[in-house]
Amino acid sequence: MKKILTLLLALMLLLSACGAQKTDDTPDVPSGPDTNGAPAADPAPGPTPEEQAEQRLRERIAGMTLEEKVGQLFFVRCPETGAEEDIRTYHLGGLLLFGRDYKDAAGNWLTEEQFTQTLQSYQDAAGIPLFIGSDEEGGTVTRASRNPNLFSEKLASPQALYAALGLDGLVQKTEEYNRRLCALGVNVNFAPVCDVSTDPGNFIYDRAFGQDAQATADYISRVVPAYAEAGAACVLKHFPGYGNNADTHTGVAIDARPYTTFERSDLVPFEAGIAAGAPFVLVSHNVVECMDSAYPASLSSKVHALLRDTLGFDGVILTDDLAMDAVKAYAEDGSAAVLAIQAGNDMIVTTDYRTQIPQVIAAVQDGTISESDIDEHVYRVLREKQALGLID
Repeated sequence: MKKILTLLLALMLLLSACGAQKTDDTPDVPSGPDTNGAPAADPAPGPTPEEQAEQRLRERIAGMTLEEKVGQLFFVRCPETGAEEDIRTYHLGGLLLFGRDYKDAAGNWLTEEQFTQTLQSYQDAAGIPLFIGSDEEGGTVTRASRNPNLFSEKLASPQALYAALGLDGLVQKTEEYNRRLCALGVNVNFAPVCDVSTDPGNFIYDRAFGQDAQATADYISRVVPAYAEAGAACVLKHFPGYGNNADTHTGVAIDARPYTTFERSDLVPFEAGIAAGAPFVLVSHNVVECMDSAYPASLSSKVHALLRDTLGFDGVILTDDLAMDAVKAYAEDGSAAVLAIQAGNDMIVTTDYRTQIPQVIAAVQDGTISESDIDEHVYRVLREKQALGLID
């Protein structure tokens, strides 16, 4: 009897062990939560580098005072004295150098060391690094290359360089020259001239490429990347095209040409420059009747809408120098800078910034200009400073 019980117990243990073993057709049971066969969701993508860069700028602008914001919109002629103090006081966005700024008080050409130290002192005074610009078109308009301590020869005009070197040589010379400018501390070149002029009798001819619209556009499309390759920001000018008009430094210029002429000719090089990635466009003081007969282009919202909406330019729009006589008749009360901001300019080129900056601040405070509009102008300015590596 005892043997039988022992055998039965052993048999029961054996059957129990077999039942506990997994058979080949036993389905796997997932150890994790039931997903009902659906694939795991991918994690949400993070912000792109471009989005992160924009966020940094938006946060910087949100932390700026109104005075700091408005100051960034002024690209001013470098004062003869007290530049560092004015940079701090007015929070200036940029300094534009003229011939006198390449000389000392006695009229002697600055050495390279003196010049670079001076520009560095300006940057050291700035809360936000400055645009430092110079008109370096070549030929009749060049500042830096007249100083023999900085350049071995004066920069020839685009026409002369094209005649001597061809388009490839002109592009190479442009890159080399602007690389040297950047090494000296100049980061914005107020060039190239996009105006179409084939008549030597025109005011703008010597400064233009001297070819028809398509040849000028080909030149602009090639030369804009050369500035960028050198590390400099270029400025397309003088929008919407100078034509055969008189000198606006000394009086009002009325352009009576039909819009079809601009479509076929004047706008073509600007379109090429915008497509090539030019960061700045400078607007002239010409009164272009087919666009706006009431205001010079620099103070015209209609001209700026053409540039922004029709041509699709999203960079920094600059006025020509508000010290020119062509503007004074339209702002006898000195409110040219306010009108320029209202028209759509992002930056004001001027000498009279000590008066104009307080006027713009007051216009924001009384609601004439919205602070949100100021913020968008500042954003474009800081975005280009970011692109140049001046800020993070």
